[in-house]
Amino acid sequence: MKRLYIVVEGQTEQEFVNSLIAPYLQKSEIYCVTPVLIRTSRSGRGGMVNYQHLYNTIKMLLASSQTDFVVTTLIDFFRLPNDMPNYAECTAIKDKTQCVEALENAVDDCVCDSRFFSYIQLHEFEALLFSNNKGFECYFSDEHASKTASIISSYDNPENINSSPEGAPSKRLLAIKPDYNKVLEGNLIALEVGIEAIIEKCPRFAEWMNSIVEKCKD
Repeated sequence: MKRLYIVVEGQTEQEFVNSLIAPYLQKSEIYCVTPVLIRTSRSGRGGMVNYQHLYNTIKMLLASSQTDFVVTTLIDFFRLPNDMPNYAECTAIKDKTQCVEALENAVDDCVCDSRFFSYIQLHEFEALLFSNNKGFECYFSDEHASKTASIISSYDNPENINSSPEGAPSKRLLAIKPDYNKVLEGNLIALEVGIEAIIEKCPRFAEWMNSIVEKCKD
């Protein structure tokens, strides 16, 4: 079974890989799963400032001539840098799922390595937290959890929670709970939600998990 590297934007995604994705993939005998923070400078790590930083991090991982590993990404569509490959053309697509798929294909074409495939989360990491209300009920007040429950009931697929500045999942959480802290609370909530619920409710995320398993077994 191949090793897996997942290039991530920040500490929240890094911990999400370690706490939920890696244990889930162990069931498919994928035991070596490593999150890699985007490299922004010689010493800087984390953040999606521009595409070049993402590209450089990916190419650094692919520099080896070995073929016993797979590289993928976990980055947010919301506030994606506008210097991504084919950005204007892709974001002109009205259907957001098709738009994200076009962006992923553009990145894959740019990197051009069979060991790599990209994944862009629609619309952002916080969307996954809306797969059920268990995490919010655990870490939010009853009043706040009732508001998140209302949002959840409005969307069959949390990945469709819209990406307008005021409607993005993270912005909705901040509107409900102004002191919401993604790094401190995001993964605690995700652990309560559970990756099985996320896979059940979020089809693009589920497809990504399936693709990882297939590519690591090839």
